Amino acid sequence: MVFPAEWHQQAFVQLTWPHEDTDWAPVLADAILCFCDIAREVTKREPLLIVAKEPNEAKEALTRRGISLDNVTFVQCSTNDTWARDHAFITCIDTKQQKIFLQDFQFNGWGLKFAANEDNQINRRIFSKITSLYRNASIEYLNHLDFVFEGGSIESDGEGTLMVTSSCLLSENRNNTLSQHDISDKLKLFFNAKRVIWIHHSWLAGDDTDGHIDTVARFCSPTSIAYVKCDDPNDEHFEEMQAMEQELQALKTADNQPYKLFPIPLPNPCFDDDGNRLPATYANFLIVNGAVLVPTYNQTNKDKEAIAMLGLAFPEREIIPIDCRTLILQHGSLHCSTMQYPQIS
Repeated sequence: MVFPAEWHQQAFVQLTWPHEDTDWAPVLADAILCFCDIAREVTKREPLLIVAKEPNEAKEALTRRGISLDNVTFVQCSTNDTWARDHAFITCIDTKQQKIFLQDFQFNGWGLKFAANEDNQINRRIFSKITSLYRNASIEYLNHLDFVFEGGSIESDGEGTLMVTSSCLLSENRNNTLSQHDISDKLKLFFNAKRVIWIHHSWLAGDDTDGHIDTVARFCSPTSIAYVKCDDPNDEHFEEMQAMEQELQALKTADNQPYKLFPIPLPNPCFDDDGNRLPATYANFLIVNGAVLVPTYNQTNKDKEAIAMLGLAFPEREIIPIDCRTLILQHGSLHCSTMQYPQIS
């Protein structure tokens, strides 16, 4: 069994659609536009699964934006919110046996911060639909509902190395009876991993996740990592991100070589109407078949710099910007709102 890297060929991507009973209500039209932009780019390259409280509303929104539904599968399901990265299955594969392992973890609203009663049931409710999207493969559902865990809190290099943050996985309202050593052992067991890299500096202002790894540092290959770099000594993130950079510089690959590092800029501060800083980050990109979808924030120089650096990190993929200014209003971004499912062959 292997936990594929995100750049592994994908079978489809999941979106969980916003609706008026979510926190998106005040900016619902803008949120739907952003989800349509994501859907357009995904469906050009692979199938898309949309989980929606009202699928017809999602269909109408996509059609109005000129997006073909030919590559989209819809499933009706009640939802609290839209962050598929954290409530969706985390998928492992066994290519020799042509087997898919859909791993279902407990989602508790990022440490009991938000209601998650519906989102925590989505995987069981849509299991048969996901099974139908995989052809010629054996599917196994793995119940890990006794362990609180979110997809945004883990990175895999596809070769047995995982990367996580201590601020998230050791937070008080997740698995507080377990030590770092205990959690490492569980992750190695769940994902058939050889080692777990723990990052101890991962703070991002406005973040509700307690420092998900996908907001600050991402594997780009088994030997390279893209990470958020802060160059402004006056920025509140400066010391923490300098410390994270030093951690990353000290890391070694499984072959005991230093990682190649791709620094991507921290966006200029973004604020909500109440003056609260929002967790804008370019690290929250999504790798899809043949491309990387990169969140942007209408910051011409910073956006261009991030796109250029990720172009160096992924030289064989198209780099596609997606305006995610609306997504950060609810304290997430592009990667947070999506979940990829790997192809078996």
